[in-house]
Amino acid sequence: MVYRDFCNSKVSLISLGTWQLGGKWGEKFNKEEALKILETAYTNGINCFDTADIYQGGLSEKTIGEFIKDKKDKIFVITKCGRKANPHTIDSYNKDNILKYVNSSIENLGKPLDLILLHCPPSEVYENKELFSYLDYLKEIGLIKNYGVSVEKVSEALKALEYNISAIEIIYNMFRLKLEEELFAKAEAKGVGIIVRVPLASGLLTGKYNRDTKFGLNDHRTYNRNGESFDKGETFSGVDYELGLKAVDELKAYFGDNLVVPALAFCYQNSAVSTVIPGASNHMQVLENIKAIDYKFSTKDLDKVKEVYNKYIRESVHKLW
Repeated sequence: MVYRDFCNSKVSLISLGTWQLGGKWGEKFNKEEALKILETAYTNGINCFDTADIYQGGLSEKTIGEFIKDKKDKIFVITKCGRKANPHTIDSYNKDNILKYVNSSIENLGKPLDLILLHCPPSEVYENKELFSYLDYLKEIGLIKNYGVSVEKVSEALKALEYNISAIEIIYNMFRLKLEEELFAKAEAKGVGIIVRVPLASGLLTGKYNRDTKFGLNDHRTYNRNGESFDKGETFSGVDYELGLKAVDELKAYFGDNLVVPALAFCYQNSAVSTVIPGASNHMQVLENIKAIDYKFSTKDLDKVKEVYNKYIRESVHKLW
């Protein structure tokens, strides 16, 4: 494993996202498989887990908390808060709610929070200076060690850089290149870490799906393709599925049929990236993800990614996020 500096720690370049921990999206949580995923990650050098208080209704945090009980100083945990609110509005991001969320996550994980992120809040929240000052206060009293934001848009990330954040979690992959224009350089200049989420574009960039692939009814790749339930950029990175398959076919012709390794390696080839957090619905996927560490991107590889992006993706995606 390779490690990079992040939040006064060193975290694995390939880490573990736990949105679908212990089961595929929309399927019942399987604790036994979840613990096997965590153990496989840990024994293979992954020392950073990304979760959120709403993943699996809190079971993701609780399972991680159980797993790290005797490893608290060895594993860096990123969690997120804010999406519990119903309705999820600007007003829900207040001191009382944030404190409640922080204390709940501390109870689930069994330790002060290494890093807590506001979980894709409405854009207007980034104008709330009092909220960010309160996060500074929670850091001062030791409930949290670091805080940051998980965002949908580059513009939100740039606004967040005005505060004392330690990290930005954002979608970056072969189908999302806008970040390279301005955000990466500014984050690096401020010493703010970048956590790459959705690195495989909801699986589209694995190269394993085709026009006949069927996703479950409770899978966001079925019900959220047009943003019916939340930001459509979370599903296939906002790329139209049929168009995405055309782009994938061209990438496969260059990189080979299995895109997992080159797609993940692409995400960390930029020095601004601190860690990449692909998910895993079983422990074998963890082992596949880790193989990306050994892939070295060439200038020719990067040129191909940009060529495909400009040909298929840029027009419909670049301006939105």
